[in-house]
Amino acid sequence: MNRKVTKAVFPVAGLGTRFLPATKSVPKEIMTLVDQPLIQYAIDEARAAGIKEFIFVTSRGKGALEDYFDHAPVLEQQLRAKNKDKLLKVLERTNMESGAIAYIRQHKALGLGHAVWCARRLIGDEPFAVILPDDVIAAEKPCLQQMVEAYEETGGNMVAAMEVNPSDSSMYGMLDIAEDMNQMVRIKGMVEKPKASEAPSNLAVIGRYILSPGVLQNLDNISAGSGGEIQLTDAIAQEIAQGSNVYGYRFAGQRFDCGSKAGFLQATVAFALAREELRDDLDGYLRNLMSQDKAAQ
Repeated sequence: MNRKVTKAVFPVAGLGTRFLPATKSVPKEIMTLVDQPLIQYAIDEARAAGIKEFIFVTSRGKGALEDYFDHAPVLEQQLRAKNKDKLLKVLERTNMESGAIAYIRQHKALGLGHAVWCARRLIGDEPFAVILPDDVIAAEKPCLQQMVEAYEETGGNMVAAMEVNPSDSSMYGMLDIAEDMNQMVRIKGMVEKPKASEAPSNLAVIGRYILSPGVLQNLDNISAGSGGEIQLTDAIAQEIAQGSNVYGYRFAGQRFDCGSKAGFLQATVAFALAREELRDDLDGYLRNLMSQDKAAQ
């Protein structure tokens, strides 16, 4: 029986320079998608997958992120006095109990692999998940929950996978497929950000991982790769070379790249349209906007 995945690493040390000047004083992960911050979507997904321990790899200037998960006694007291029970329920989702959350500093920006390696002592010898909050995934069943259920059958290592246009392969880690089993693929290699002509497939790695402790051992000995950074894909590829199973999982859902302005705006529209109380007003506005644009043409 495969060990349960109860720990998750959230690499949130990035400076968010694409969103300056907003991120000068506000961590990107606290920026709101409709009415809750990006990090809340990641936390909700992790909880749905059975995660109990949350490890944040942060950097200087992320104090607001830590405060977000703390209790707010004065605010809670005021809401309770005014019988605003619905808002109290909303706040409950943002609270983390003592001991459930930990913060590790990444002092140098050496890449995703290095960020995960920073959490090695808290992970120990257990399998663990990695969630990149920039990748927000709208799905009926949360993406990591889908992966955890599949992992219980397969073990090994698993990465979320999505088909992309070949011209976009230089933006992703791309999978070299040994066996295609429809929703799941067995991987024989991974290439970080290849040219379109050198991509082994059109299946890209998206920001959800379930990894074995062996990946951490590989990160101990790995040198800088693509972009001068320590790449997590290189450490996962070593697992393949050492005979461990690595799978790609074609998740059901729509992924939004909220690390880019365009992706963030697309996600805002999609998530707002999915909300019953917002749908009619926003849909009417967008239709009116499109009709005006067509008239102007």
